[in-house]
Formats: sequence, structure tokens, C-alpha cells
Amino acid sequence: MRDASLVVVASRLPINDAAASEGVFEWRRSPGGLGEALHPVLVNTPATWIGWAEKTGPTAPLPDVDGVHLIPVELSEDDVHDHYEGFANSTLWPLYHDAVEPAVHHRRWWEAYQRVNQRYADQAARVAAHGAVVWVQDYHLQLVPAMLRAQRPDLRIGFFLHVPFPPPELFMQLPRRAELLHGMLGADLIGFQRIQAVHNFHQLAAKVLGANADEHGVTVDGHVTRTGAFPVSIDTAEMEALASLDEVVEKAAKLRADLGSPQRVILSVDRLDYTKGIEHRLKAYRELLADGRLKASETVLVQVAIPSRERVEQYRLLRDRVEREVGRINGDFGRLGVAPVHYLSQVFDRTELAALYRAADVMAVTPLRDGMNLVAKEYVAARVDGCGALLLSEFAGAAAELTQAYLVNPHDVEGLKDTLVEALEADASEPSPQMAAMRAHVREHDIQAWARSYLTALEAACAER
Repeated sequence: MRDASLVVVASRLPINDAAASEGVFEWRRSPGGLGEALHPVLVNTPATWIGWAEKTGPTAPLPDVDGVHLIPVELSEDDVHDHYEGFANSTLWPLYHDAVEPAVHHRRWWEAYQRVNQRYADQAARVAAHGAVVWVQDYHLQLVPAMLRAQRPDLRIGFFLHVPFPPPELFMQLPRRAELLHGMLGADLIGFQRIQAVHNFHQLAAKVLGANADEHGVTVDGHVTRTGAFPVSIDTAEMEALASLDEVVEKAAKLRADLGSPQRVILSVDRLDYTKGIEHRLKAYRELLADGRLKASETVLVQVAIPSRERVEQYRLLRDRVEREVGRINGDFGRLGVAPVHYLSQVFDRTELAALYRAADVMAVTPLRDGMNLVAKEYVAARVDGCGALLLSEFAGAAAELTQAYLVNPHDVEGLKDTLVEALEADASEPSPQMAAMRAHVREHDIQAWARSYLTALEAACAER
């Protein structure tokens, strides 16, 4: 039955897996995740979300969550292995992140990618009302816009890429590069995080497809697809309110006491992913301790590493390396009652995260490549006291907006060490003009502003069509 006027199509449904397994359905709100980004936009809005429920085989109908109607897409074990773990995360993900790890190519993965994308497109075509807005999300589903356009030319189709879009020399390595570009170009509007990604896409469309590309978009075979940069953001007001709660302030003080009341606390919150620069960060911290520039009795690094893609070999090996390095640092520089690194491989709820942000003197966000990184913005929003320092990679999308942060090249370990020390030596107990400027930015450019900007541009693109 076609009755949905706003349809979000994403790889996964935004529900908490652990809670759902016990029959309690609630929104998944992990740091920096897609569900976290779209929750404030969709909550209590008449919207439908199509995605995988993270169970193989048939899935029973799901209840609405926060007013959003959920429609599961059925995937087999082979679909998950070849589409999600294979083509999406072992072929596309590495190439889209500067080939930090080598991309792997298998023909059966591409066949699965096509098959699964068609399944998502079919489901969207079935439920979308006439003239509905269908908003397709991210690299897992790059073929869906064109597949959907073929079935339902009446729809207003948007596509948003949350990860970086690579330069031509990397994308050209893909055996199915033309098909991927054609898939995206089925949309009326393609949104990217940064303007450089728009330029990369235009160059590739011209080179691979012979398309006409200008500052507004791309034209192929008479179809015009508008393009633009729409940096995603956070629910700033919600994080500010959470961080202002008495219980969060008290929890932050208790966290520092539990850490041994160090003079300085460094915090990092990442998915456990090789693009996040966790190993480079640990190496820099170890060398600072070894050089005597930092003392374990005075400084603590809290590394939250949220488990991710644990069935993919590259991620299992990364976890082993990170945990070995944490053990090595604590073994070499710790003593009874003092651990230089507190490593936490778990998911924290919003209140606990806000307390961690309030407890940290320095937030270290140093990915090797990142589409945006919403954790950096969350930290800024949580510092309602105007204090704290943000150490931010030049290669995170957020660096283009939060220019007052301590910007660093995470590949340069010596530079990373120097900049970390500089951030630690700033007076974290006093409000700074740098933090005030960043806070003003995330207030003005919050998640609602992002959604309005994108959907307004989509309406304009459809009006032109």
C-alpha cells in the first residue's frame, strides 16, 4: 500500500539491537551514527524508515518507534556477508577513506550489492505515496536512486553520502565505477559532506560517463541531478540540555575522581575502525610518556572504542592491535592504582557520554579520514561551561567548520604529539574564545538546519525537473 510521504532508505533500521532482542523497541543512538543524526529530524514525524533489522531470514512486522514506521528488508546470511561485509565495507569503505586499508574485490560481492540494492528499491517503490520524498542514505545503497527512478518516476529522490567521496584516482580503481555513478545519478539531488567531494564527483561523472558538470550539478542523457555540500550536524539543544543536568555534572566529577583525580583528562570516543587513527593516537601518547613530556600520574587517556563490524577480519585484527598497545602502555608506565590509559570497548548512553564530555580537558578526535565526525560537534555542544579543548584532525569533515580547534595532521606523529601537549597546556578550567566560537557555530548549524537546507534544495531540484 502506497501511503508514505517521507521515506528514509538506509542500510539498517535505527533500533537498539540489545533492547529489541528483549522485546523493547527503542531508537539506536550510538555516537556519530546515522540513527543519531536523523533521530531529531524524524522523531514524531509521519515518516517511514526502510532498512535491515540485523537478523537474517524473515522478519516479523515491527512497531513504530518514536512515531517512525519501520519496514524491515530481509537479508540472508550470504547477503550480509557479500553485500554489507563484502562490497560495502571491504571494497567501497577502504577506497572512500583514502585506501587506509587495501580494498578487496570479488565479483560475487558486486552481484550481491546489485541484488540487495534492488530489494531496497522495490520496498521503497511499494510503500511510497505518489510524489513522495524518498531519502536514500549512504554508500551501501548507491544503486537505489536509479533503480527507484526506473520504477517510480513520480518520486522526489534524494541521496546523501555520509562518508567522504574519493578523488578520481582512487574511485577509478573500482571495476564497476560507471554503474555506481549511474546509480547515484538517478537522484534529483546528491548531497555530500564537503565541497571537495562535490568536485570529485563532478570530475568522475565527466571522465567516466562523459557527463556535463557545472557548479549546480550533473547532466547525463537529459536527466539533471543537482549536487551540493550539506555538512551534517547534531541536535545541539538536546546535548546542551543534557550536559547542564545536575546529575551529569555530578557524574563528570565522579568520573574524574574514579580516574584518580588527574590534573588532565584526554578523551577519545570512536567506533573501532582503522580510519579513526586510534593506533596513531596511542603511539603519540606512548612516546609523550616515554619522553617525559607527560606523566602518567598527572594525565589520563580515556579511550572509548565502540565495537564495529566484528565479523570482518580487518576489524578483528585492529582490535587485537589496539588492545595489545593499551596493555603495553599500561604495563610500561602504570603503577598500582594508576593506569595511563582507560580502555572501554562498549556503548555508552547519552547521559554517560555527556558526563564524559564534561569530564574531559581535551577531546582528541584524530581520524585519518572522516566524512564529518559528529563526536567533535557533540563535545563542543556539551561544553556549556565554555571550557575544554578540541584536538581535531584536518581530515575530518568537521575541521572545515570548527576551525578554532587545535587542528592536526594525524599521520604526523611528531606534530600530533606537539599539538596534544599544546592543547593540554591550555587552561581547561577557564572559558576560551575558541570554544565560544565553535559553540556558536554548532548552535546555528544544528541538525534541523542541515535537514532544512537539504530538503529545501531537494524541493528546488524537483521543481526544476
